[in-house]
Amino acid sequence: MPSVMLSAVLEEEPDLYEAFPPHVDPSGITILTDSPPGKKAPLKTFEELQPILQQGRKRELKLLIRENSWPINSPIRASLWPALCRQHQHGKSMLDGFYWDMVTQVFGTVELPDKPIMLPPFVEATHCLGYHLTRKGRAVADRVVSVLGYACPDITYSPSLYPITAALLHFMPEEECYHCMASLVASKEKMFITQTKLLNEVTWKTVMQIAKKHAKSAAQHLSRLSGAIGPERIYADWQWWILAALPFPHLVRVLDCFFHEGIKVFYRVALAILILFHKHSTNQNSEWYAEATKNGVDHAVDKFCRNMPASPTKLLRTAFSIRALSSQYISRVFIKTEMTLKSKQVITGSRLVRSRSSDNLPTSQSQVNIQMMSHTLTIRESPRSSHLALWFPFPNAVFSDQRQHSSDLRQKLFTLWSWLPVRITMYQPVLLYTTEEHGCSLTTFYVRVEHHEPTLLMIKTCNNEVFGAYCSTRWFERNQKDERGNRQAYFGTGETFLFSLHPARAKYPWVGCAKNDSKEEGDTRTAHANSLFMAADNTMITIGGGEGQAIWMDENIRFGKTDRCSTFNNPPLCPSGDFEIRVLEVYGFSGA
Repeated sequence: MPSVMLSAVLEEEPDLYEAFPPHVDPSGITILTDSPPGKKAPLKTFEELQPILQQGRKRELKLLIRENSWPINSPIRASLWPALCRQHQHGKSMLDGFYWDMVTQVFGTVELPDKPIMLPPFVEATHCLGYHLTRKGRAVADRVVSVLGYACPDITYSPSLYPITAALLHFMPEEECYHCMASLVASKEKMFITQTKLLNEVTWKTVMQIAKKHAKSAAQHLSRLSGAIGPERIYADWQWWILAALPFPHLVRVLDCFFHEGIKVFYRVALAILILFHKHSTNQNSEWYAEATKNGVDHAVDKFCRNMPASPTKLLRTAFSIRALSSQYISRVFIKTEMTLKSKQVITGSRLVRSRSSDNLPTSQSQVNIQMMSHTLTIRESPRSSHLALWFPFPNAVFSDQRQHSSDLRQKLFTLWSWLPVRITMYQPVLLYTTEEHGCSLTTFYVRVEHHEPTLLMIKTCNNEVFGAYCSTRWFERNQKDERGNRQAYFGTGETFLFSLHPARAKYPWVGCAKNDSKEEGDTRTAHANSLFMAADNTMITIGGGEGQAIWMDENIRFGKTDRCSTFNNPPLCPSGDFEIRVLEVYGFSGA
């Protein structure tokens, strides 16, 4: 730490090694406390903050977190950080043991492997900041991130995910860390972690835009110093000023606020860094001006952060004293920037029409609720047979016990879950209709299902084939009329898809998806016969059309047939084409 640190002093703490989990090496951690002591009210304890958190007094909690400069070895974060993250979770909390079930699914064991863990493709080597984690701690971080990647397949690029995971592990065990990260990734009300390259670019361009207005002098100074490389390259590294360059005690205090308020805290801190850098580099005789002119302003800002001359308290005070920088304003700039970037992308053909359920939902934010579905499928038993056996019956010789049987089911369900639109995986699946309990009647089917969107149909035939469809639109749409007053024969959107789970696993998406993704020039419009998603009346249900019907069921939900169809370009979902239904189940998604 620099000698100019005036508002913080180094203290020796005899319980330093007891303040962190065993997978943390505290020998390199510097403990800073505001000085002189005794001038401020005592720091709040978690017991004092907990009622405020439980009562939803968010503004009061926000101010208390900003004002209480807990030292880095304070025990409060072991309780405070998980509680702050839990308030952002969407839907019901995970079942006990869910994480370890996921670990077993991914790695086959809960033991840490001896060999390095292969990280998901959205993680780059430069993102893997371990801070003060031991070698075992790094392996734990690798495993948490890998399970997150498995659970959230729509994450394609997320620079901040690994560093935030590693920071959390300094104050909590592995399972708690996963639950925190899952809540942040799935958060709907606030953004915490960007998960695509597009949104990552939007964030740094947002910082650049708000800096021009709310840190104008600092932004102009940075632009002048950037010279030929331009300021864009400097702003592109904005997250690393905070996550990689700031001293760890500063980062931890920033994260105290971040876990409650979201990414806007990072925006404010980035602007505070620019303001402080401007203050210390305006004089041409200053070391930071010399550093910028000699080695480039990007290196100078990075080095400035590593030798931050302001205490954590002063850094946050500078960040939160920027006036008129409201969350609403940041959101407007963010959305405008996102729309501008999207408009510059080359778009060919018509855009895929999405279901109403996509309105106002964040992109690339998912949290797996497959355990809920697996739990439903495996424990509900009739007097005659296990419900699990109804879906995936195998000869007894294949499975030596029920646990192996359950594992195979979960593997199939995880596959199915990975095919769903990611925003839908944030919701808990709910069994709406099953022929076993509700009878075989289209009337009952419509009563229980028609107002839910989306729905997941799973069919089990008497020959043990298992297949179905993800239906993006309400079945009630069968009653809607067109401009001429006629009922619509077909309805639905291009998110609808078919699937097969047994004996083979396959997904058959709408043919328009492949066409929209094609880079070939020419007419990319989709023929009418290729957009026949769903149809229904009082005598039948149909999914897919054009030259055949992918799934057709009669009014008694007893017999059906399956053919190749133009909408999904699928083969027949069972070899014979005709089938007798043993079980039909329909799932909705709570909150969707």
